[in-house]
Amino acid sequence: MKPKHQRLVLVVVALVALIAAGLLAAWALRNQASYFYLPEQMQSDPPAVGQGVRLGGMVEMGSLRTLADGVTIAFVVTGNGDARVPVRFAGILPDLFEEGSGVVAEGSLQADGTFRADNLLAKHDENYVPRELEGMSRMQAAKMAEETTVGLE
Repeated sequence: MKPKHQRLVLVVVALVALIAAGLLAAWALRNQASYFYLPEQMQSDPPAVGQGVRLGGMVEMGSLRTLADGVTIAFVVTGNGDARVPVRFAGILPDLFEEGSGVVAEGSLQADGTFRADNLLAKHDENYVPRELEGMSRMQAAKMAEETTVGLE
């Protein structure tokens, strides 16, 4: 076989292998995808019971309560409209988690319409300030940041 034909065969084989690897990766990741739902979407077009999804919204004021077992918390996630989704979570709460704040709950919808969260991610607004920098002026915070980065360069 001529060298020109050998290169052509090699390119075709490499291209087929690349496409096969891409299809295999896409097929493997389809089960790992976690769809994001807003409370309105959760009510109008809910996911299958037990399917892993993410629910995002705001923690309704006055809805946060600890259940009798002392570990599980229950709260309601709301959206822009009247949609409300009850959520249950057993575990350690993120530091920024509180009523009226944003939350992303990873878990699944149960048959009774309750969302069982396996993980909670607290969201903060654009005015977030780390606890270490609270009460400092912009100048003091910049100086502290400069002092902590000296020697890292």
